[in-house]
Amino acid sequence: MDEKSTSSHQRLLVFLLMVLIFGVFMIQYACPSSSECRMLHQLGAWFTLGGKRGTHNGESVSQDGLQKDPYIAEDGALARFVPRFNFTKPDLNRDVVFNIKGDDVIVFLHIQKTGGTTFGRHLVRNIQLERPCECHAGQKKCTCLRPGKKETWLFSRFSTGWSCGLHADWTELTRCVPSRMDSRETQKNQPSRNYYYITILRDPVSRYLSEWRHVQRGATWKASLHVCDGRSPTVSELPGCYSGDDWSGCSLQEFMDCPYNLASNRQTRMLADLSLVGCYNVSTMSEDERWPVLLDSAKRNLKGMAFFGLTEYQRKTQYLFERTFNLQFIAPFTQLNGTRASSVEVPPETQERIRRLNRWDVELYDYARDLFLQRFQVARQQEHRQAREQRQLERRRLRGRFSQKQGRRSKPTETARPTGVETEEQQREMAAEDSVESEVLFPDWWDVDENSTMEDYIGNVEHW
Repeated sequence: MDEKSTSSHQRLLVFLLMVLIFGVFMIQYACPSSSECRMLHQLGAWFTLGGKRGTHNGESVSQDGLQKDPYIAEDGALARFVPRFNFTKPDLNRDVVFNIKGDDVIVFLHIQKTGGTTFGRHLVRNIQLERPCECHAGQKKCTCLRPGKKETWLFSRFSTGWSCGLHADWTELTRCVPSRMDSRETQKNQPSRNYYYITILRDPVSRYLSEWRHVQRGATWKASLHVCDGRSPTVSELPGCYSGDDWSGCSLQEFMDCPYNLASNRQTRMLADLSLVGCYNVSTMSEDERWPVLLDSAKRNLKGMAFFGLTEYQRKTQYLFERTFNLQFIAPFTQLNGTRASSVEVPPETQERIRRLNRWDVELYDYARDLFLQRFQVARQQEHRQAREQRQLERRRLRGRFSQKQGRRSKPTETARPTGVETEEQQREMAAEDSVESEVLFPDWWDVDENSTMEDYIGNVEHW
């Protein structure tokens, strides 16, 4: 009796163990995303080689059994991101048909200390083009011409120089770029171009500290024109923060204390239409009236741009640019967490003061980050859906070929022999055909998870 009872218990344990293992596999199949069902994946990891690191379809797998997604590894935003703003479908799906062989132009609005120098170099040195930009050692600018034409497709620091002024803002660029591009043309009938504006934004506190360190080393940006409504600001409208040739050696306290310092809320100012608030004439309206108008304008212009990236999300920035313009980079972007600004030890109370000084940039960046990550999620969902539809189409095509093959085999012919009496040579031929057909029917990607990711990015980019 005891033996029977023991045997029954063993069978029950084996049955329960099989059910548990089956359930784990079903969880892994039904919930493949690494950003969802995290607890369930952790459970699955306990039953997969003790949760040790391995590979899945050639990509690394972390200790919790999750496929290592380079976009999550970059910043963890996919796991934590909860949208705050409601955007329309056109806001999230940028409808850009960039024709590099036609007359379209990409215009890069370069905001100081956002990593724009690195991104600008990517644009002229790192894109796969039918006619690559010509960059020569010792020359700051590259020649980026369209295939078959002697005109540029890119308006940026490293292609056309500071043609509209040093670090020209939205107000300057939108009025200056068309005339500059037309002046380069020799044709009598100027083409009707599409101008696609792009920019890079950065966390306001990090950007502010980076600009302070840059100014401390002697940068002035005195060559900036600040043209608005056809003129540059007067000295009374835009007083200086220092009296000498530059402000080198200034302390962070001095940098923060200057009320005319354009470093404060620079990103909002650079992206807004300044003519809405009387340009640099602050007497036209109060500060409480002026900045909300500038912030709304900056948000509106940013949302309407063809593309913008974020310094803190290099991989996602590369991904969205490539999908937006249907252009591919040669070398992948790399996320650098160590910059000069990050090496500055700033007390929490000082950081809080910097945030207050840049309160409008903080609001703009929160808005931009939300829009950026929503666009990224939508783009990834579209990519997965397109890949799934492509696999389904391929399956149907291969099944059709298999059915036709089976149909041809079932048709009797005059020379066909009865089943089972084929010659040895015919049997070898049929076996070879079956082998080839099976290779076509079940290629390597047949059971690839629809949420599989791109290769993790490697390489080096310049410190900013």
